[in-house]
Amino acid sequence: MNFSITKSYIAFRMKISLNWLKQFVEITESAQELDQLLTGTGLEVESIERHEAILGGLQGFVVGEVLTCERFMVKEKQLSLTTVDVGGETPSQIVCGATNVEAGQKVIVATVGTTLYDHAKGVEIFKITSKKTYGHLSEGMICAEDEIGLGTSHAGIMVLDTDLPNGTPAAQYFNLEADLLIEIGLTPNRADAASHWGVARDIKAKTGRAITLPSVEAFKVDNNNFPIELIVEDATACPRFCGVTLDGVTVKESPEWLRKYLETIGLRSINNIVDITNYICHGLGQPMHAYDWIAISGQKVIVKTLPAGTKFTTLDEVERTLGETDLMVCNGDEPMGIAGIFGGTKSGIKPETTRVYLEVAYFDPASVRKTAQRHGLKTDASFRFERGTDPNAKLYALKYAALLIQELAGGVIASEVSDFYPNPIADFSIPVLYKNVNRLIGKTLDKALVKSILESLDIAIQNEDENGFTAIVPPYRVDVTREADVIEEVLRIYGFENVELSENLGTEFLSGFPQKDREQLQLKISQVLAANGFNEIITNSLTKPAYSALIKADLPNDDVEILNKLSEDLGVMRQSMVFSGLEVLAHNINRRQKDLKMFDFGKTYHKINDKYVEKRHLALYVTGNTENETWQLKSQKVAFHTLASAVNKVLGSLGFKNLDTKPLEGTATFEYGLSYVLNKKEVAKVGLVKPNVAKKAEVKQHVFFADFDWDYLFKQYNDKAVFVELPKFPEVRRDLSLVIDKTVTFDQIQKLARNYEKNLLRQINVFDVYQGENLGADKKSYSVSFILQDYEQTLTDKVIDKTMEKLMAAFEKEIGAVIRK
Repeated sequence: MNFSITKSYIAFRMKISLNWLKQFVEITESAQELDQLLTGTGLEVESIERHEAILGGLQGFVVGEVLTCERFMVKEKQLSLTTVDVGGETPSQIVCGATNVEAGQKVIVATVGTTLYDHAKGVEIFKITSKKTYGHLSEGMICAEDEIGLGTSHAGIMVLDTDLPNGTPAAQYFNLEADLLIEIGLTPNRADAASHWGVARDIKAKTGRAITLPSVEAFKVDNNNFPIELIVEDATACPRFCGVTLDGVTVKESPEWLRKYLETIGLRSINNIVDITNYICHGLGQPMHAYDWIAISGQKVIVKTLPAGTKFTTLDEVERTLGETDLMVCNGDEPMGIAGIFGGTKSGIKPETTRVYLEVAYFDPASVRKTAQRHGLKTDASFRFERGTDPNAKLYALKYAALLIQELAGGVIASEVSDFYPNPIADFSIPVLYKNVNRLIGKTLDKALVKSILESLDIAIQNEDENGFTAIVPPYRVDVTREADVIEEVLRIYGFENVELSENLGTEFLSGFPQKDREQLQLKISQVLAANGFNEIITNSLTKPAYSALIKADLPNDDVEILNKLSEDLGVMRQSMVFSGLEVLAHNINRRQKDLKMFDFGKTYHKINDKYVEKRHLALYVTGNTENETWQLKSQKVAFHTLASAVNKVLGSLGFKNLDTKPLEGTATFEYGLSYVLNKKEVAKVGLVKPNVAKKAEVKQHVFFADFDWDYLFKQYNDKAVFVELPKFPEVRRDLSLVIDKTVTFDQIQKLARNYEKNLLRQINVFDVYQGENLGADKKSYSVSFILQDYEQTLTDKVIDKTMEKLMAAFEKEIGAVIRK
């Protein structure tokens, strides 16, 4: 019966064959129990599915014995009416069209209810039913090999040579043991579990069962007739490299057991040599490569980089251009493979290969990751090398692979083993305090139990006293480098479910409730922006180093670099919000959505005097047209004031009005713009993004960008509402036309007016701007409206005239304005 346990998807799905896993550790649990066991250790089981060697698993097919066989003719076609013992109380009557059926034969019978498949196409054909066939009741089918899926012949029925009882399942006769395919959502930190051996280690730690590894004691060097000289030029990128030659091998099809294991996890069998390297990779977590010895010119293997621009054709027959940092495995004349990632076409195993050079190595994860990302290559080998393999298991893997080749392909060991390992990678030494173990786990564990769990995970204990110990962690556990990591190892094996919750929950630290709710304020501003046509975006904090380099003048701090970066395009944390939004604009513009208004609440990251600092920002982006073109209204392109208006609305919603502004000058980001100042601190910048900055993100149209210092604005924000009585007395508007120098800004006019009239002036606005020859080359005219209001009484003409005269005198004196009357 087929079954499947399925969960949600995470990170990387690693496929494990249950039968293969049993070669390493005893498994007595049911599928559901194994699911819980592995998930409890941190290896979350995504699904468990039954895997059949033959489609349908031969369910319903049994061994039968032909008791009687009578021939009859139908339209010159000879058929047979048989009675067959299939293990039931009474024999089954079956009409058979095969010419070779005879009484006394042992045969394979598809009983009533059995599904037959087209094994070539992988689809269901029909189900066997009890029905009349050529006038006789037929209760099954005697099968040929193609009807079972064990071959392609349809010349006659299969005749068995067996003493098995009638009714024995055909799967038992053919020894077709079903397998379970276990898919594990492997998190990036668990590179140690990227193999059957790795999963077995967690089962061992959880259950206490022993792990069985194949013995390599039989490995011996038969002669040294075909040595390969090993030269490693870059020991940093390749700390260890092992190799050996085998001569007299025969390349052929792999045996059934090996093909089954590989097919279960979704790998196609190629030949016995290549299949063995895949078997080692997925079984032991040790990627390796086999070369045709004849193709190694000069009988030299050189691990080095090549000049940038060198061409190399990989096994997928794609010609690739190498970079100067791409580590290559070369022979005396040319490259043979991209180290830790992909082999080449010339040096691979061929049907006529008789001499093989095996290599297994440890390559620096950062080097492999960088090269794999540059070439867009993701292979089983690169996945493991990028995260870190076991540097101390290389020689064992090489010897085991050599013994398997001798077993499956023949041959002798025809060279000494080369083992380049000048600087062995040391274990991690981590001090651990018992009080921290108990504090982080939330439960006091017996010290002997803590030691036992760690030792079951191959973590040795040294320098133990009553307060703590030193954990010696093997280098294949690349994720265990701190005290907290060691404690996490204890907890995941002990079991999260075994840590009881106390009746009275407590904590060592109790944070006070914030007087201001940051999330509520963010929601409030989001609603303001959404009401004004903006759409919210969420952008990636990882970005290209080239971005920050372009606007370095605006970024006084150092970049926060990613040590385990997935690619060069995601190599640093952003210091500015501008490029994250530009990339979103580019994505939409490329899909013909050119009129955009967007906002993003995000963080920037800075390295200041070797300390890391995060800052919160609100960023606004506007580009394209303000409105869609209609028959009533022509479209207009966004302008500076389009975004400046939104900025003022945001600041006004926060309670900040009439902030000081100053022009943005000498910036690498803005072509022009304004800076808003609150309490002598810049809190927002708004302006036109420089074309070269926008072009760097592949945006070719004008973009206006605003950047708010959200941390400071939140700090200054006061959520206490102050209510005042609505004015009972009317407001009055007066207009002035000012002829002024072109250098005078509206901001100057506004500040001047508010300085001279603080009691009655409520609002100032420019409603017309004019420039022309009749004013003069350096002059412009502003038509300005002034709203006056007294909250205590109705304004009289005398008070209004006196106020306006005071303002006109200030404009004439301070900015040289000519009042047009």
